Amino acid sequence: MNVSYEPSLLPGLNSITNKADWEEMDILETHAFDRRQKRNMTCALLFSLLPFFMSSALYFYLWTPDAPASVVAAGVKSAPVLLLAAAVLSWNGGQSVLGVAGGLLFSAVGDCCLIWPDLFLHGMGAFAVAHLLYSLTFLSARYTSYSSSSSFIRFLYLILLIVGGGFYIYLFPYLQKAKDSDLLTPGVGVYITLIIIMGGLAIRTGHVATLLGSLSFMVSDASLAVQVFKVVPPMQHGQIIVMVTYYLAQLLIAVGDVKALDDKDDFSKWKRS
Repeated sequence: MNVSYEPSLLPGLNSITNKADWEEMDILETHAFDRRQKRNMTCALLFSLLPFFMSSALYFYLWTPDAPASVVAAGVKSAPVLLLAAAVLSWNGGQSVLGVAGGLLFSAVGDCCLIWPDLFLHGMGAFAVAHLLYSLTFLSARYTSYSSSSSFIRFLYLILLIVGGGFYIYLFPYLQKAKDSDLLTPGVGVYITLIIIMGGLAIRTGHVATLLGSLSFMVSDASLAVQVFKVVPPMQHGQIIVMVTYYLAQLLIAVGDVKALDDKDDFSKWKRS
């Protein structure tokens, strides 16, 4: 059987087909353009982080456990974090001074203070301000937020509270024996509270880099605390563990802040309502 089309219908069919083809081509071109943009951004970001990697390598190359406290040592230790702050400012502009860049600057102050044992409380205060600034940033509209009604999110919050509270209880008798225990005992409690809040808000953002950075910061601080307050015997590579996890934490938080508007729903596949 021969099928014939009315000539008047052919232009309409052709126009529909051509329109669908053009729409498909537009979608493919958009996806290709997005991939190129992300690839270019990743390359540019890696290039801007080169000073951080180089200064971190210099710190570990020059570091010796018995080196006396000095201004030079403080400068070498804080240089990677200062360079990270400069990188974040170059990407996000001046508004990040009251956000992640500001937190990195206060962290650099804390790095310098911790070079001298007598300034430990000052260093802890500087890092507390850094955690507060990170927390405020994670609350901003730049980050995607997940509802706290999610069972997976509630589970992570609960784990944070248990680990943080348990660690403080475990640390409490050692704080009582430390010098300046009247200040250290409540001060460490406030500090742990702030870092738990920061970690909880990092979970809320839904960004893997931000979350892993916050968790790495907790590991670094816990490693430092058990050594400073003599919970464990002196560890041969204890300070290296502290600094590796610390620099990794700051790097991940900085990268997460730069890419906050681009990486949406990083762990949404694990989210359960």
